[in-house]
Amino acid sequence: MRLFYAFTAFLLLSVSTAFAQNSVSGSVKDDAGLPLAGVNIVEKGTNNGTSTNFDGNYEISVADNATLVFSYVGFATTEVKVAGQSTINVTLAEGMQLEEFIVVGSRTAPRSNADSPLPVDVIGAKELTSTGQMTFDKALQYRIPSFNTVQTPVNDATSLLDPYEIRNMGPSRTLILINGKRKNLSALLYTQTSPGRGETGADISAIPTDAIKRVEILRDGASAQYGSDAIAGVMNIILKDSPSEGSATVRTGITSEGDGEMFGVAVNNGSTIGDDKGFVNYTIDLSKVNQANRPGKVNALAEADGDLGFGADLGFVQEFLSRKPDGGNINASPETAASKFSINMGYDLSDNTQLYGNAAYVYKAVNSFANYRTPYWRTLDDFPYLADFFPGDNPTTAGGYDGYLPTFEGLLSDYNATVGFKSTINDWNIDASFTTGGNTQTYKVNNTHNRNFVYSPSTWVDSNGDGNVNTTAYDADGNGTVEQGEGVEISQGSQLYRENSQQSFDPGGTAFSHNVGNIDISRILSDKVSIGVGAEFRTETFEVIEGELASYDGGGADSFAGASPQNSGKFNRYNIGGYFSLDYDVSDEFLLSGTVRTENYSDFGNAFVYKFSSRYKVSDAFTLRGSLSSGFRAPTLHQIYTQKAQYSFVPGQGIQVGGLVNNVSTQAKLLGIPQLDAETSNNFTIGLGGKIAGRFSYTLDYYNIAVKDRIVLSSEITGTEFDDNGNNIGTTPLDDILRDNNLSDVSFFANAIDTRTSGIDVVLSYDNIMLGQGLLDLNLSGNYTIQNERDGAVKNPTLVANAGQSVVNDTQEALFFTSRPETKWILGANYDINKFGFSLNNTYFGKTTFKQQGMSNDLRTEFTPKIVTDLGVTFSATPKLTLALNINNLLDVLPEWSFKAENAAGQAIIDNPTIQASGLTLIDEQANLITFNSRYSQMTYDGYHFSQLGTMMNFSVNYRF
Repeated sequence: MRLFYAFTAFLLLSVSTAFAQNSVSGSVKDDAGLPLAGVNIVEKGTNNGTSTNFDGNYEISVADNATLVFSYVGFATTEVKVAGQSTINVTLAEGMQLEEFIVVGSRTAPRSNADSPLPVDVIGAKELTSTGQMTFDKALQYRIPSFNTVQTPVNDATSLLDPYEIRNMGPSRTLILINGKRKNLSALLYTQTSPGRGETGADISAIPTDAIKRVEILRDGASAQYGSDAIAGVMNIILKDSPSEGSATVRTGITSEGDGEMFGVAVNNGSTIGDDKGFVNYTIDLSKVNQANRPGKVNALAEADGDLGFGADLGFVQEFLSRKPDGGNINASPETAASKFSINMGYDLSDNTQLYGNAAYVYKAVNSFANYRTPYWRTLDDFPYLADFFPGDNPTTAGGYDGYLPTFEGLLSDYNATVGFKSTINDWNIDASFTTGGNTQTYKVNNTHNRNFVYSPSTWVDSNGDGNVNTTAYDADGNGTVEQGEGVEISQGSQLYRENSQQSFDPGGTAFSHNVGNIDISRILSDKVSIGVGAEFRTETFEVIEGELASYDGGGADSFAGASPQNSGKFNRYNIGGYFSLDYDVSDEFLLSGTVRTENYSDFGNAFVYKFSSRYKVSDAFTLRGSLSSGFRAPTLHQIYTQKAQYSFVPGQGIQVGGLVNNVSTQAKLLGIPQLDAETSNNFTIGLGGKIAGRFSYTLDYYNIAVKDRIVLSSEITGTEFDDNGNNIGTTPLDDILRDNNLSDVSFFANAIDTRTSGIDVVLSYDNIMLGQGLLDLNLSGNYTIQNERDGAVKNPTLVANAGQSVVNDTQEALFFTSRPETKWILGANYDINKFGFSLNNTYFGKTTFKQQGMSNDLRTEFTPKIVTDLGVTFSATPKLTLALNINNLLDVLPEWSFKAENAAGQAIIDNPTIQASGLTLIDEQANLITFNSRYSQMTYDGYHFSQLGTMMNFSVNYRF
């Protein structure tokens, strides 16, 4: 018993000693003696922490032998051992935290943002989450002026990944890195008439925002440092790496229209590995967004008209539209469910060697819709079986047939992983890694049919029993006429589709994967010279996944045709490249930097590029910087090998089937289409910046990007001659290909144009302004496009030129050059007071213009400049629990467009009030052509300058572990 008492006393003493706590309080100030509010204070190696109040004071209970870590953005992190002290006052020196040293843009040693010779935006996790946007790409839309992305009105495969771009250069000219390593491209090739047409990019929307520590965006060409795709810039996504900090977030939201409901749960956490030798940080993000619908009101007069619409009976059309004013359409934002997983880790193998790795997997399901097939578009006269397929409540048709709405359902999976090690050997820094990644998209099409005439094979039979199969004409019934079924003894094949068609189809999909090996070696040779050298080997595979027979046979499923065997398959290539980089600090103020790179591709040959940059720091308040570089972008495998039939809207003709011919096909040889080569570019950037009084910072940069042999997806090339009934009677190889494949038109990729883009980027910020009882931060950033245009004539293949057509028409020109805002500005204010935080951001979207296919050459459409206001409010209920309310698009601002005249003839169209045969004015006829009879009245069919859902209210609860 005494032994038990002794053991109990010893245990209690041990526990009390282990949990002995010391209350520590104090204040935190800056170099000028001003209190710092919101400084993070953490007991090292634990989750125990707090932050300073408005007066810079704090209080925390910690172990006697604890070490306190004081950190604050823009100041050097400081560690202080408690050692029994009850009062610890700290002064933080202004400087750069580790996370403010940027990795992107340098192949030698990382540099602080202030010392970089290149324009780099650094966006922290807090800035991303404060936007209230559900996905990473939409958060960037309201943080980076030169970054643009929108949702397309009719989705199809584009619903899985919205096109994005920096500086109006298209998604394929911005390279995406994760922790400095190349992320895989998406499998999707944009082929609809929308910004980004003919290109592909990495799926940045798949990256969970809660996994991101910060984002570094290099707004400068960087092909010499990173290889292909970096003509417009580089986005480096740095993942969280804390072993001790974590959080759980629940998000929900809804639009002011009562749709687009959103719900999401995200968990981020970390842990140490071994005896504090490493870390692991992981994120799980699950979300669901319901459909939002923003259709237009269809005009019955235009709908019934034979030239503008479907040539239907006006009364029949009016009756249908009285019940479905929007024509039954569902467009704007699809239903989306996503599961995202991410992990980042590092482990110290020795004092100078670290093993590192990261991986991510995303699964996304999207349900969207094609255009509603009205009963006067797909009629019972043409398809009598539709009354049985789609019975409805139309009082004027058999079976109540009222049309049908085909669905488009997409499944996306995206993965990437990197493993590598960093080591220092005799002052040489070595980084070797292997990266793999892939993206697969497969589709389902439901509630539709295959409307084409396709028969099963006929068979020979001895129908008269004479022992012979008669293959010559004879009059079997003796009526004096050789009729159908007579003349040969044959059993006619049965109809495979139409009335026998299935209503659900598997049209296949696409997949892309790559494997990348990197080795990067650098060394600081002296206090003035540092060098870097490295190599990369990359293999890429693109696959067109074959659809089931019914999805493509005879023309395929109505709304989205599947991939046929002849258009399917796997295609691959490899490339190897190497670079050499040299930085020379002529003095503490003057830096010279240069990089050269060579690459060899297995499918088109060599590329050699260079980059020179410099920075002269007159003082902290004023720095000059500039760069001159060449670049290249290899054609993607998607662009080289994609060949398919696709449905698209043709003004005045509704939805037609066109064909995309790849550049290595027999058809391409017949048409004289050359194989694709790499784009090349020349980039010039000059800028200035500085920091004044430690609180006001500014940068201003001018850029000029000239791209030669830019790859474009051509306009739809039609036949060369037609009869009175619209039948193609041309005699060229182009006409033969169109007729043989039952296509209305054909398009293809070509190195068709040279372009020039120039503009100015401005970033201003003023932080830590004392206002009342709180601190105010102000920021203003903007992008202004000076020039974005074609440089020289279009390079048309001979056959196209001889047909009087061009691979780049007015619509294509608008997609490339004027479909994004010519200027965009973001004015933001953040105010923290006690437990509350307020943010107000105003994003100005400048004018965009467009030239829709089918519109009069005397007109253009123009989107009115708009300001979108976002309000955010946070409440720190406890040091660990934060509540946040975001109201995006507070004033419910929607895109608005109008017609503008190109000349006097165009103004006459606008001003003419005369009613035409259609029952509409001339300008109303134009509007109904380009908006597919008002189905897309808010954004027009071809694109607009910001998303269109209106006010969105989001609420989130975040709990820090």
